Amino acid sequence: MARGRWERFLLLIEQYSIRPILAIVPDNQDAELVRRAPDPGFWAEMRRLEAAGATIALHGYRHLCRSMGRSLVPLHQHSEFAGVPTDTQREWINAGLEILRGQGLDPRAWVAPRHGFDAHTLAALGSEGIEVLSDGLARGPVKRGGVTWIPQQLWAPVEKSKGLWTICIHTNTARSLLADQLDEFLARHAAQFTSVDRVLAELKPMRLGLGDRLYETMAMARIRASRSRKTSRHRSNC
Repeated sequence: MARGRWERFLLLIEQYSIRPILAIVPDNQDAELVRRAPDPGFWAEMRRLEAAGATIALHGYRHLCRSMGRSLVPLHQHSEFAGVPTDTQREWINAGLEILRGQGLDPRAWVAPRHGFDAHTLAALGSEGIEVLSDGLARGPVKRGGVTWIPQQLWAPVEKSKGLWTICIHTNTARSLLADQLDEFLARHAAQFTSVDRVLAELKPMRLGLGDRLYETMAMARIRASRSRKTSRHRSNC
C-alpha cells in the first residue's frame, strides 16, 4: 500500500476518534494495488485499529476483477464476484475470512471490489456468517437478500441534512487535497460520525419502497453522468 498516503488518513482517524470500516483484500493479486513492498507492521496496525472500534471488512478475495456478470450495484462492467458460480464465491469468501481471522482479526462486513456482487454473493455471505455489507445508494440501512446494507454513496465529504452516509476513500490513490477536505469536515462534524455497531443497534433496516428505489435509480444516473464527464475531461487533456 502507499504508506505515506494511508498515514495522512490514519492521523485523522486517531485525531477525531473515528471508527471506520477498514476494507482489506485478504490475498491481493491485483498489480495495480501494489504500491510498496509488504508492510511487516500492517496486520498489527489493523488489530490495533479494530480494538479501538474500527470494523474490519472483507474486500473481496484477490481483487482480480475478471468477471462481466451484472452486479446488484451496476457501477462497473467488470467485477471479481458478480456472475461467478455460487460455490466458487463461497470458496473465495471462506478463504478470505480464514486469512483475516488467521491474522487475529474479526471480519464482520463485506465490501465488494468495484461494487461487484450479485444474489449468489449474498447467499454465500450468509452461509459464512457475514450479515452486513457496505454498499448501495439508499439513505439508510436496508435489508436485502438476508443481508443488512449500510449505504455507501459518497467519495468525498459532503454536508447532508439527514440520512446515513458513508464516504469511500481509496487511500492508495487519494490526493492530499481530499485529506485536507476531510480534515476540515471532521473539525465541524466529527461528533456526527458513527460506527457499524451503533448503526446496527440504533437504526432498524428498512425495506426499499418505490420512492427509495426511484431515489437509488436517480443517484445511480448522477454517478454515471459524473464519471462520464470526468472521463471526457481526462481524454481532452491527454
